[in-house]
This record gives sequence, structure tokens and C-alpha cells, in this order.
Amino acid sequence: MSRESDRLYRDRRLLVVFGVTLNAIMGVTSIAPALPAMARALGVGSNEIALVITAFTLPGAFLAPLVGVLSDRYGRVEVLVPSLLIFGCAGLACFFVKSFELLLVLRFLQGIGATGLGILNITIIGDLFAGRRRTAALGYNASILNAGSMLYPAIGGLLASIGWNYPFLLSAAAFPVAILALLHLRYPKPRGAGGFREYASGALNLMRRKRMLALFTITLLAFVMLYGPYLTCMPLILDERGIGSREIGALMSLAPLTTVLVSSQFGRITRAYEIKRLVGTACIFYLLFVAIAPRVSSVETAIVAALLFGAAHGLNLPSIHSLVVSLAPPEYRGVVTSINGMMLRAGQTIGPVLVALLAGSLGLANAFYSIALLPPLMLLALLAL
Repeated sequence: MSRESDRLYRDRRLLVVFGVTLNAIMGVTSIAPALPAMARALGVGSNEIALVITAFTLPGAFLAPLVGVLSDRYGRVEVLVPSLLIFGCAGLACFFVKSFELLLVLRFLQGIGATGLGILNITIIGDLFAGRRRTAALGYNASILNAGSMLYPAIGGLLASIGWNYPFLLSAAAFPVAILALLHLRYPKPRGAGGFREYASGALNLMRRKRMLALFTITLLAFVMLYGPYLTCMPLILDERGIGSREIGALMSLAPLTTVLVSSQFGRITRAYEIKRLVGTACIFYLLFVAIAPRVSSVETAIVAALLFGAAHGLNLPSIHSLVVSLAPPEYRGVVTSINGMMLRAGQTIGPVLVALLAGSLGLANAFYSIALLPPLMLLALLAL
């Protein structure tokens, strides 16, 4: 590890951002294992309990641009701290409820608080760091995100074994992060772009540029790949090949583990290769995954497929974040990052639906081969960068 990387690890501001990131992903990953027990305790069916997740994610679908605009106009911390407090208070309140309807209301409120967390963590890194320090910081943040995504289900499951509502106690982590943000993330807000009309015009012009649209497209397609072929179809393929549930769980964890390892070295990798080349390499890895996964015949080939996908995502995610924050001037960085976040959520939504439709009409393996069109589309978008 270089001295520069060591200093970056020790930067208190970046450590606070890591805390924001871990809160941002907590609201779904730590709660999911408790859903069956929650349904039984509250007397609702399996179809209704899914609304606990939907109520939380719904605000991000329409409030993300507003959060971005507010952070550009009034400051990052001025939006981040209230977001953390809303997230923490609503989440803790869920621990005490006995009514399913009230739980949904509180989850919606918690989702309002969570909307800004996944936007502002990237935006703040873009504000605080530049050059190779920025790329390294974004790589570390991607590692933290994926590490949390692996660990939270286990933690949530352990807490749910005590009581269905115990995973909501994790929401209290937002309070110390809010205090630390006030102490360590104070810096001058971006210079405004004049009045709001001038700001809106400048932001729209920026987001209509070819390079920005290309980045939004790559983000969308990458998360269609993650939530469609990998998270939805891959377990079904493995099951068809006679691989047991325990082995499927272990195999599915290989991709996020590989993503953590690759993205943690992102700063070093970018010293040798330009970021556009890394995105191109990720697209090739995605394509190889799609080519191999439908033909999986053993645990060994499944391992290769999972490692390819994890490496692709480990290269692609910090690359796109780095390019987005680099292309967006500070006064527009919040809203641009929020739109990229909306593309991410759109990919999460489209991916499972797309593969379900394709699998229903073409069969599971052919659905994978149809998805092989997505990485070339990503490469075409890359040409615009």
C-alpha cells in the first residue's frame, strides 16, 4: 500500500462518508432476512410483506433529483444531516410498531431519509478529492458498499432470530454518523450558478451532453445485468444443474467478494490503465459471464462465471462514479449524481422484469443469450465518452 493510500485510509472525512454508505444500503439488506418473521408477527401474507421494501425504496424514485438540487443550492451537509436524522428516527420507530399500516408509513419516511445517502456519499467524495485520490476514494467506497451488502443479511438474520423488529435497531447507526458529518464534513458549499432558472438551465444542458447520457446509459445497463442475469437468473440456472441451495449461496457470494477486492485496488489500477479502458474491460467481462453462465455444468464453471461478473462490477462501478463526478462541475454535481442514481434504481427494477419476460417466452438459457446484447450496447455508449 502506498503512503498516499495509507493517508487516504486515515482521512476522517472519507471514514465519515463510509459511514454514510453503510447506512445507505442498510435499509433493504439488513431487513430482508426478517420479512418472513415480520409477516407472521403482523398477520400479513407474503405478497403484502414485500411492501415493507417497496415503501422504503419508493421515495428514491421521485425525490432523488430534489435531493441533488437542494445539495447543490444549499450545501451537502445541510441536506445530509437531516437525511441521516430522518433515516435514524423513522427506522428506530419501526422497532416499536405493532401495526403493519404504521410500519409502512414509517418505512416510507425512512426511505425519504435514505434517498439522499446514496447520492451524497458519491457527491461529497467528488467535492473533497481530486485526481488519483478521488479514484482511490471511490474504489474504497465501492468496496465498503459491497462488503456491507454481503454482511448485512447475516447481521439482519441474526437479529431477526431474536425478534422480527430487532434489525431496525441498526438504524441508530445514523445518529453518530450525523454528528461526525457535522464535525468533519464542513466545507464551503459549491458556488451557485446564479438564480434557480439559470441553475436549472445549466443542469439540463449538462445532462443532455453526449458523454453524460452515455454514462447514464452504462449505469442503467450495468444494473440491469446485476439484478437480471446475475441475481435473478443465475440461481435458477444453478438449480437446474442440480447444485444445492447451500452451494448456490456460496457461489452467489463470490461475485460481491470479488467486487470488493477489485474495487479496493481501483486507485492502483487507474495508475496503469485509463478509466475508459477499464469500463471497456468490464463490458468484456460481462459478455464472457453471459456466454458462460447458461452453459454452467459444474461448480468449477459456476465459480468462473461468478468471478467474471464480480470483476466486471468491481471495475465498472467506481469507474462510472469517477467519470460522473469528474464531468459534473461542483455547482451541478449533486443533481447529476442523483440522476445517475435514478438510472441505477431503474436498472434494479428493469433487470428482473426483463429476464422474467425473456425466460417465459424463450426459456432460461436463451434469456441469457438475449441479454448478451447489453454489454455491446455498453461498449457503444463507451464510444461517446
